[in-house]
Amino acid sequence: MTELSSNGVVAYDVVDGVAWVRFNRPEKRNCMSPTLNRDMMDVLDALEFRQDVGVLVLSGEGTAWSAGMDLKEYFRETEAKGLGATRQAQRESYGWWRRLRWYQKPTIAMVNGWCFGGGYGPLFACDLAFAAEEAQFGLSEINWGILPGGGATKVAVELMPFRKAMYHAMMGENVDGRTAAEWGLVNEAHPLGQLKARVNEVAQILLKKNPVALKATKDAIRRVSDMTYDNAEDYLIRAQEAANSFDNEGRKEGIRQFIDEKTYKPGLGAYDKDRSKA
Repeated sequence: MTELSSNGVVAYDVVDGVAWVRFNRPEKRNCMSPTLNRDMMDVLDALEFRQDVGVLVLSGEGTAWSAGMDLKEYFRETEAKGLGATRQAQRESYGWWRRLRWYQKPTIAMVNGWCFGGGYGPLFACDLAFAAEEAQFGLSEINWGILPGGGATKVAVELMPFRKAMYHAMMGENVDGRTAAEWGLVNEAHPLGQLKARVNEVAQILLKKNPVALKATKDAIRRVSDMTYDNAEDYLIRAQEAANSFDNEGRKEGIRQFIDEKTYKPGLGAYDKDRSKA
């Protein structure tokens, strides 16, 4: 059953371990307003430690994923209230994107349509991203006289080669889902009619993994990206030790099923995390 956030601008369903969360302003192409940003934080809070949620998928109602920040509500109306209101709106938007980057559960962006400007914040915040081939991606800020702020410039440089990022930001041209996959903005692109099935397939694979190892892995990938090799090596040793101390039985069970039972092969899939030695 679909549940709505307090202001109705975020919708979500939990089905077979997957929370399908959706921007719910289809008439505005799911632009992010201060109200939506507050509601999204509440929804993330509600889902993060639910026992029946193992993966979170972020998508959009209607024809858009998110067309970015709401120019009227987020910019014009907020700026009219002064610097304090502007800073508050920034904290709320950047806050839930940051929360999503370090979320307890694996997260997947399912980009079903338009993804513009500020939409790159939550796009990057999700661990994995899959797009419809028909989706449109754009940093259109240059077309109305500003630079891609809110982290969008950083996202472009993080996800794309330098020349692609520069062209994308300077030209203000849209690219489709297939090009977004080629450039590195998303993992894969599929026809819209096949997109949800592919995302659910990936989500179901993730649900079979050890959740402690998943959280440690996703954090490690983000942390080591700006470390030297030696610093990353040291961090990963400590992170592995911390994960083992938190869930050493899970690690032992995986090794037991491989070495003693020979019931699975690590290179071909995950061990059965729901079974332990009697």
